[in-house]
Amino acid sequence: MSDEKSAAEGDLQRQVLDFLDRSSFGPAGGGKRIDTHASMVFLGADRVLKVKRACRLPFLDYSTLEKRKRACEEELKVNAPNAPELYRRVVAITRNADGTFEIDGKGTPAEWAVEMTRFDDTQALDRVAAGKAIDPALATAIADAIRRCHDRAPRADGESWLASIPPIIERNSAKFRTVQRLDPAAIDRLDAASRDAATALRPLLRQRAEQGYVRRCHGDLHLANIALVDGRPLLFDAIEFDPVIATTDVLYDLAFTLMDLLHFNQAAAANEVFNLYLAGTGDAGRDGLRLLPLFLSMRAAIRAHVLFMKSEQAVGSDAVWQEAKRYFDLAGRLIAPEPPVLVAIGGLSGTGKSVLARGLAGLIAPPPGAVIVRSDVVRKHLFGVDETTALPESAYRPDVTARVYGMLSSEARRLLAQGCSVVLDAAYLQAAERAEIAVLAGTCGIRFIGLFLTADLATRLARIAQRQGDASDATGDVARKQETFAIGAVDWHIIDASGTPEQSLRNARASVCGAG
Repeated sequence: MSDEKSAAEGDLQRQVLDFLDRSSFGPAGGGKRIDTHASMVFLGADRVLKVKRACRLPFLDYSTLEKRKRACEEELKVNAPNAPELYRRVVAITRNADGTFEIDGKGTPAEWAVEMTRFDDTQALDRVAAGKAIDPALATAIADAIRRCHDRAPRADGESWLASIPPIIERNSAKFRTVQRLDPAAIDRLDAASRDAATALRPLLRQRAEQGYVRRCHGDLHLANIALVDGRPLLFDAIEFDPVIATTDVLYDLAFTLMDLLHFNQAAAANEVFNLYLAGTGDAGRDGLRLLPLFLSMRAAIRAHVLFMKSEQAVGSDAVWQEAKRYFDLAGRLIAPEPPVLVAIGGLSGTGKSVLARGLAGLIAPPPGAVIVRSDVVRKHLFGVDETTALPESAYRPDVTARVYGMLSSEARRLLAQGCSVVLDAAYLQAAERAEIAVLAGTCGIRFIGLFLTADLATRLARIAQRQGDASDATGDVARKQETFAIGAVDWHIIDASGTPEQSLRNARASVCGAG
């Protein structure tokens, strides 16, 4: 494109932006304008117009009106399935014969925009996460939304994705080396560790691609691109300008959300989303978890890179710089994870094992916390039924239970080998069961922590009576029978679980922190 044509494109767009500034979408008309490196977003009372900036960058080209129109159409195409409530249409800003402009008028298109429904910007998930803890119900909805997005995403061969990883690391490192006040040694450590991990994990990355886990994903799934609309999380602003950039391993897409939750000190929510997402991926999906430290770190580095760039362009940018530095520091921590641990939580029915497991898992290193493996769920999977489908008494014969515990051990070994900490949630009422899991940890060279919960019968019966939609088949009669069981000597940490879940978590946390 010639300099003359480029100047003409820019001049025409400036006229359009002038018009929008004075319209009901712009500041002069009571609206609001937000500028980014690639777009101008005009927020009206109930609608939004998003205009692509007339520019050519290393990773996108919006330099002509036709290219911007195609980009708007592609944005609608890739985002509408995830957020149909938000994405409405592609609309022209037209120029009349007298030189005036209209939105969706009858004149000649002078610019194109994506028209969206406006949502409350305080409900963007980054702002929600900055202000309060994300509860389990919302974490569940986030995991479901991401999994649905990935389930319908077209699969790709993975070649472009594999080729893109070293350049991503290189670009991030190159940017960090231009940033004043960053420690050069920290940059070098992050760069070397990321490169080494990418090289070592290349066979697994390729295997994942061959298994169909490389797909046309969202591509930019940090918390600012998830909005709560009527209480439901909607994924929006997916990468539309280059399908190659958005075509990645699904775990890399998920890692952006998990990393950002960690950045906003939402470790419990990150772990909830992580475990809930895994629960819907099937067994094969768990064989790529050794990729997570690299993926999480790369996502944190990308966020730091973008914010360092923003801090260079913004007035009063020290707050943005500090935010970027927090992401940079997080990237350094995530690429060097702590060794995994194995935690087993036992106890009679109704002592609160599953509630404690969910509360504890997000507190256990390395990020995003421990994978929870629950015997009740494993048993349901063994019989090929939904988690809430009640099983017959025959499914609880000693030989079946022994098989379930064997499966728990096998899954723990598989996850630990990938560097993931594990929380096993099962009764562990037999001394042999408790001994076996401790031996497994020893053979894996993993620190083991056993927690055995206790509560009186009345408390256990009350909790069992309150259960709804749970994987456990335990009844009041089962709880009463367990009172007569010969559990034997328990050499695990004994946790008084007769109080509130918060009290049980405090007691267990103290035991875990004090365990050697």
